[in-house]
Amino acid sequence: MKSADIHFYFDPTCPFAWLTSSWVRTVTARREYRVDWRFISLRLLNEHVDYDTWFPQEYEESHTAGLRLLRVAARTRAEHGRDAVGRLYEGLGARIFDADPVPVAEGPGHRGTRAFLEPVLTATGLPAELADALEDRSWDAVVRAETEEALALTGRDVGTPIIHFEPPEGVAFFGPVISRLPAEEDAVELWDHVVALARFPGFAELKRSLREQPRLRGLGVAPDGPGVEEDWHAGSRRTKK
Repeated sequence: MKSADIHFYFDPTCPFAWLTSSWVRTVTARREYRVDWRFISLRLLNEHVDYDTWFPQEYEESHTAGLRLLRVAARTRAEHGRDAVGRLYEGLGARIFDADPVPVAEGPGHRGTRAFLEPVLTATGLPAELADALEDRSWDAVVRAETEEALALTGRDVGTPIIHFEPPEGVAFFGPVISRLPAEEDAVELWDHVVALARFPGFAELKRSLREQPRLRGLGVAPDGPGVEEDWHAGSRRTKK
C-alpha cells in the first residue's frame, strides 16, 4: 500500500479543521494524494487553560465532545484500519458543520453523545458499538501521544489542523486557517502556494487576527453568505480578561 502523502491532524469539533479538510479532499482527488487522518485534541492541548477566562462559554463543552469523539476514532483505527478514520471524520463533519445547527438547548456537548454518534457510524458503515469508546478513557493515551506528535512538528502555540506534507522529511504547518472553501478550480493552486511558502526554510508565520466567520451551515452561516469578520485572540473570539 502506498504510504501517506499527507498526515492530517484534526479535532472533529473544529470548524476551521473541517473547512481545511474539505479543501484537502478536493486537492487529493486531483493529485491522487493519500491522506492519513490523525488526531490532535483541543481539549488536551488546552488542559492547562482556564476556559472561563480564555474562551467563550461553549468552548470547554465542545472541546470535551471532541476528545470523546477522538476516542471513538482511535478505536475505529485499531479495529477497522486507517481509511475508516477518514470515513468517520467525513461523516462527523458533515453532521456537525454541513447540516442545520443543533437546537441551542442541546449545546455543543451533544456531539459527544451516543444519540449523536450512532447515526453517523451507521451512515459510514461502521458498527454502532464503537460508540462505547466515548466513555473509555483508555484511548486518551493514543490521542495524547498523537497530539504531542503533531505539536512536535510545529511547536506548541498552534491549534488545528496540523498538516505534515510528504512525511517524514517533508514540511509541516498549522492550518491554513480558511473560512470558506476555494472554488474547485482554485483548490490546487492554493495548495501549491501554501506548500511553497511553508517550504521556505526561514518562514515562520503569516497571520491576521481578523477572521471571517466560517461559512458553514452548521454554524448558521450560509456557504455563500456575507463575510462577517471577528477579531480572534489565541484561537478564540474572546480576548484575555
